[in-house]
Amino acid sequence: MKRTFMKPCLSFSSVAVIPKVTKHLLANPVFTCIVLAACMEIAVVAGFAAFLGKYLEQQFNLTTSSANQLLGMTAIPCACLGIFLGGLLVKKLSLSALGAIRMAMLVNLVSTACYVSFLFLGCDTGPVAGVTVPYGNNSVLTSPLDPYSPCNNNCECQTDSFTPVCGADGITYLSACFAGCNSTNLTGCACLSLVPAENATVMPGKCPSPGCQEAFLTFLCVMCVCSMIGAMAQTPSVIILIRTVSPELKSYALGVLFLLLRLLGFIPPPLIFGAGIDSTCLFWSTFCGEQGACALYDNVVYRYLYVSIAIALKSFAFILYTTTWQCLRKNYKRYIKNHEGGLSTSEFFASTLTLDNLGRDSVPQNQSHRTKFIYNLEDHEWCENMESVL
Repeated sequence: MKRTFMKPCLSFSSVAVIPKVTKHLLANPVFTCIVLAACMEIAVVAGFAAFLGKYLEQQFNLTTSSANQLLGMTAIPCACLGIFLGGLLVKKLSLSALGAIRMAMLVNLVSTACYVSFLFLGCDTGPVAGVTVPYGNNSVLTSPLDPYSPCNNNCECQTDSFTPVCGADGITYLSACFAGCNSTNLTGCACLSLVPAENATVMPGKCPSPGCQEAFLTFLCVMCVCSMIGAMAQTPSVIILIRTVSPELKSYALGVLFLLLRLLGFIPPPLIFGAGIDSTCLFWSTFCGEQGACALYDNVVYRYLYVSIAIALKSFAFILYTTTWQCLRKNYKRYIKNHEGGLSTSEFFASTLTLDNLGRDSVPQNQSHRTKFIYNLEDHEWCENMESVL
């Protein structure tokens, strides 16, 4: 019985040419700039969105569950809608590569303006006994701030958890224990020296800040608009990337894009945002004598630093978009392989081309259609297309 063996999909010669092809792609300034710009845009999403629930919790006194639910019901659907609208605009307007980069620049500017508005939408930390103001809210600070005070020394309060309470004096305490409350119904709190003893009560949660509710509603509306507009830049970026590389390298170029997105867009940003947020901590919880999670932040510094990092990344993306636009404006035919700005079927699925065909121009350059997508492939075409991807 004769045995048949499948031809191996990836040969050593194909692997050996990968470094040369990668160098060839990165030597193209339009390709490099548009990939880095996409990385900066994703970095904002990966870093800003990763801590957005915590940000809402700290800035607007929301619970963790309500903050995450609001994000899931507003920001995420708006981002999905933005991706759809971006692709629809590119199709309806029949944008060339130069038109697509202009669209990406405009979208980036509008979304950056939304992030700038976040600098003014937030709430202050407010007075917190022993952390931001001394006990009794004395105007003169005679000793370093300390959550432990003579009024709660006999309570044996612990700092391993943060359960804030709002006193009748308008001051937030780290817990009912730190407020000197001697009963389970949160009454008779000895540390509330500014109110009569019969009114010395506390309520669970931080003391509300004036105008905080209105600021939150405005923030939520701006966040929806920002998510939708920011997501509209994804389709133009991919269109430019595809049109700026040789037909036989389009599959590999997309692979390089997604590799760099994961290396530069998803790994460093959460670390950078997290380190910046930790630097704004006012009070750390302790557990068995060791430092735990941050219990209280300086909301103003938190907001400015958190939003400023996002603005810096968006600004860097705009510089990269501008560089791409300058390159295309000065020498469009040098960087765009199809001068008409269109995408032929052979460019999307170069089933008969591989990495070894680099430099051979086998695709006609006089295509009349700007965008044409092929969704149905025969069985043999799937196999051949997979070989071209590898």
